[in-house]
Amino acid sequence: MEWMSDPSAGAWVRERLDTDLETMHSVVPRGFAAYARILHPAIVRSLPDRAVPTSDEWDRLPEAEQQALVGRFVDEPATWAQTAATFDTTLHPLAQWHRIVRTPTDGDWRTRIAPDGREFSAPLEGELAPEHLAAIATHLVDHTQTPDAGYAALWEGRGDLFGFYGITPSGGSLAFTDDPNHQAMLDRSTHDPFNNVFRKPTWQEGILSREISEGPRLRLPMRDHVLFSAPPRAFADPEWARQVPWRDRIAEERGFPRPPQSPSLLWPEDHAWVMVSEVDFDSTIVAGSPALIDALCADERLEAFAIPEGADLTWDADTVNR
Repeated sequence: MEWMSDPSAGAWVRERLDTDLETMHSVVPRGFAAYARILHPAIVRSLPDRAVPTSDEWDRLPEAEQQALVGRFVDEPATWAQTAATFDTTLHPLAQWHRIVRTPTDGDWRTRIAPDGREFSAPLEGELAPEHLAAIATHLVDHTQTPDAGYAALWEGRGDLFGFYGITPSGGSLAFTDDPNHQAMLDRSTHDPFNNVFRKPTWQEGILSREISEGPRLRLPMRDHVLFSAPPRAFADPEWARQVPWRDRIAEERGFPRPPQSPSLLWPEDHAWVMVSEVDFDSTIVAGSPALIDALCADERLEAFAIPEGADLTWDADTVNR
């Protein structure tokens, strides 16, 4: 996989996007025969013998009881179908998570306590776990003539992906800690108004090189991306995260391993399909042939639905669960 200093290979995507937000086509190209929406898994937390405390209830618990409970929490993946059944709502192709979990107007949809006392946490947005992407990619490679040639685009706004000009904290390089008090001290030193005014901004390294950080972007109506050549077949390997050039090796060396960013867009050289994991979506959209969409929807590892061209996936689109 190599960085594309010329991002023109993605021009075809831009040409098929809308400039308004009324449908998914502000981020998903038009013109394909079929589309699938693949729902990202949620997380359900439970306790063996009691309901999971709400945040207010947790704050009122004695510290000793909090510590005793922490080790007993059980976190498991949850499908949207399981969640809808628990909250007595209806799962359908255009369902929205906040409706599925019956979020009140002024409530927090990210974490909801179900009627049975379990806590459901919302799916990741704009991100696929390595094994989830691998399951999708096993079908993608079967529906292109160029499984060994293609492209992956990463949204430029993710975390430490790119370097930048900034102030190095007093004492040298940035540090990482699990102690919130120590981290607060480090944060204060980073923004020290009395010392930092005398320092010149210097280049702060990111995961990717300075050349890539300052290089051209694939500019789409909603987001700008950095583009890499990337064979779709590589992502069918569950170990793809070890192969990508945007793997955060520095964090790994410091004892903070984390999965690399999954592609925001992925497509083969023959444009037979495109996969889009928009940063604000809790689902991934695949556009391609009817056979590809059928295969994705039939895979029991995935929770996928066929959706029409022009589908509305905006916040208020779920009219069934209102």
